This record gives sequence, C-alpha cells and structure tokens, in this order.
Amino acid sequence: MKIILFANTDWYLYNFRQKLAELLIKLKNDLLLVSPAGNYANRLLASGYEWKEIELSRSGINPFKEIRVLIQLTRLYQMERPDLVHHFTSKCVIYGSIAAKLAGITRIVNSVTGMGFVFTKKNVMTFILKPFVNFFYKIALKNSRVIFQNQQDMDYFISHQMVKLSQCALIPSSGVDIDKFHPTPYQNGDPLIVLPARMLWDKGIGEFAGAANILKNKGIKARFALVGTPDPGNPSSIPESMLEQWSSSGITENWGWQEDMVSVYQKASIVCLPSYREGLAKGLIEAAACGRALVATDIPGCREVVRNGINGYLVPPKQAVPLAEAIEKIIEDKRLMARMGKESRKIAERDYSVEKINRETIFEYNKLIIGENAKKFVY
Repeated sequence: MKIILFANTDWYLYNFRQKLAELLIKLKNDLLLVSPAGNYANRLLASGYEWKEIELSRSGINPFKEIRVLIQLTRLYQMERPDLVHHFTSKCVIYGSIAAKLAGITRIVNSVTGMGFVFTKKNVMTFILKPFVNFFYKIALKNSRVIFQNQQDMDYFISHQMVKLSQCALIPSSGVDIDKFHPTPYQNGDPLIVLPARMLWDKGIGEFAGAANILKNKGIKARFALVGTPDPGNPSSIPESMLEQWSSSGITENWGWQEDMVSVYQKASIVCLPSYREGLAKGLIEAAACGRALVATDIPGCREVVRNGINGYLVPPKQAVPLAEAIEKIIEDKRLMARMGKESRKIAERDYSVEKINRETIFEYNKLIIGENAKKFVY
C-alpha cells in the first residue's frame, strides 16, 4: 500500500510521527512524507524517508495563495495515487481532505491535534473566521476517519455537526518513546521549573513569569526556565523583547530551542504548562515519561496527563497566583515531588507509549482498508 502523511511542518513529522513512519515501512508500505520545507526535511531524507514539499503557510489567508496550495496538493495526490492519506493539524486536515477528494482518494484519516488560535483566542478576527473554519471542517471531514486527542475536542466537533460519532476515534497524543525518555535522579541545587513550549501567550508564558516573580519575591530559591522559541506565524507569539526583559530582570531563564529535550526534562524538578488549550500536550507526556512532577492548567489536553494530587497539580488558567502556589507545594516537599514523579512514569508507560498509540492509529487505517470489523493491527 502507498500511504501519505501530510503535516504543516517537517519538524512535526520528524519529532512527532517518525515512529509511525518507521512502523508503516516495517509493515511493507510505500510511504511519502509531505510538508513545507524547514530545518528537518534533510534529516527526514537522511533517515531514508521519501519527502516532498508543499508551499503551505500556517498563517496565510491570501485566497489566491491558498487556492494555489490546494491546486498543488491536488496535483501531488493525483500523481502519487496513494491508497490512504493521513493529515495532521488544522490546515492540513482541511486542505488535504479537499485535495484527496478532488483526486479521487477515498481512504482519508484526519488527526485533529488541537483547536488552534481561531478557537482559543477571542477577538474580532477569530469571531469572523470561526464560522468559516467550522464550515470548511464540515466539508473536509465528511466520509473520513477522524482522530481526536481529547474528549472535549471530539465533543465540540460532534455538537457542531462537523463530524458524526461513527467517524471518530480518541487516540491521546502521538505517543512517547518511553525508552528514550526515561527517569533519572533529581539533580542537586536549587529546584528547576521548566516550561517547554512555543513562546506564545496562549501557552501561559505570561502567567509562568508572573508565578516566578511571586515566588522569587517570597524569597523562595528556584530557577524558572523557558524552553522554546517565539512563533512569528502565530498571532499569539511573544516578542523577543519581552523574553529578554524577563531574563534580564532575573525572573526567568531563556533557554530557547533545545535539541536534546530528554536532558532538559532530566534536569528539571517540575515541568509546567499553564496553557489555555491543548490537543494533548506532548511536553507533559515526555516529562511524565522522565518521571517528573507536573503542574498544568485544568483544561482539555492537560488534565488527561496531569492527575490532580497524584502526579502533579491542576490550576485554573490565566492565573499566576494559583500556579505559584502549586509550584511552591511541590518544591517545598521533596518526598511529594519524588512520589509524583514515580506516578508520572507509571501513567506514561500505561497510557502514552508510542507503540500503543501507533497500534491504535493503524487500527483506524484498517477500518478504512478492511472494514469496520477490523480486529488486528496489521494489514
């Protein structure tokens, strides 16, 4: 069988779906990866994957350019003639599904990996865009298998009649390599609280800086590290000047992009994500696999990983004070921190191993290939 995986960045394919790609090839499939070009395309090619570029802009809204992308993608599908296509992230789901239907492809799998800024941010632009996005989702998702990462997102799409329940599957995240991401003993020195994410206001970066400032003013010795970079293509991106201001004031450390996230988590005492909305937070799953206590907001995409009082704490979104209080509880009680870290590892092993997630994904492929009564995770 020939399968295409289409995502909005080569980084996403390399970091989130490479294990799925490995498995599909192991199962004797002909695989093509498709995305815009970036810093990871050469890595994919060097790893032996076939990859092709689509000139997709994640934030573009120029209708002429967007139609050109749709035409380019349709031609690619017509030329490659895949037996099955799998799309990841909002724009790829919509454009990929429409292109697949125009190209006569009937086996379509769509992963809704999050709601995106149109649904999480409230302003005039998103108010205008949301009905159009809902409409195009409804067209795109028709007659496809749709994978959601959390129950709330699935319920939203069903309640707004964008999908039928019979189309849907719930597969939490893209999984984590529990051998690569593994626990190590906590390091000596002041506690290190890490926030791994794109530097977006919607990730709760402002609240994290606020919590750090509160705790430092109380005389609590701890370090607060931001790990990630701004995303200029996202309207919620934080200016570099603000990150530099926090850093120069001693509130946070600005670590920027880190290639080796395993070592980042293993240096951390707590991993924190005060986001406003997630599909299912990959950083929390990776940190859980590394046996770290977690603090996150009580929102879809975070509460699935963080079990309040068990492996961390859930706090209200957009509030720095409860966030600071939760962090303080953990760093002031080393036994609690260690217990929560052990529980995190158990949750990662049980619920989020990449092998389990990929088996469930291929099961969804089988429903399109051999019918709804598919029982096995092989072709």
